[in-house]
Amino acid sequence: MMTARLAKFGMIASLALFAFVVALDNIIDYGANFTFVHHVLSMDTTFPDDALRWRAIDNPALWKTAYALIILGEALTCLVLAVAAWQMLRALRSPAPVFAAAKRHVHTGALIGFLVWFTGFMVVGGEWFQMWQSQAWNGQQAAFRFYVTLLAVLIYVGQAEPD
Repeated sequence: MMTARLAKFGMIASLALFAFVVALDNIIDYGANFTFVHHVLSMDTTFPDDALRWRAIDNPALWKTAYALIILGEALTCLVLAVAAWQMLRALRSPAPVFAAAKRHVHTGALIGFLVWFTGFMVVGGEWFQMWQSQAWNGQQAAFRFYVTLLAVLIYVGQAEPD
């Protein structure tokens, strides 16, 4: 029982740490991924004859707003998962219902992360702005790795532990 609880805590703490590092990197090295957002939203590296290029956004203020929302989502993912990890750590030796209740923020943190990396990168970036067409500015594989990891951890952590 204790090993499973420690594993669940460790996985949630690791996801929080990952989201923290991603958000921090985007703040410290703002320009690197801002360039990514700029190219995806402007659709300047998609197929030149793409009939969907009317969706392109050429307004730098909107690029900055989109990037700020991405960073905010990453930071909120970190914060909520860190709170969940802290609550799980505090309840490690508690009865099963108490430990189960300590996991309540895991779902919220995973949802926020899923919205960032699946909805943001796969749906909005990948499909709406046709990011998949770009040889240089396609973040779908990286986003896939994280949201699948989020989902796998969520499934495992959601399992009940015997008392």
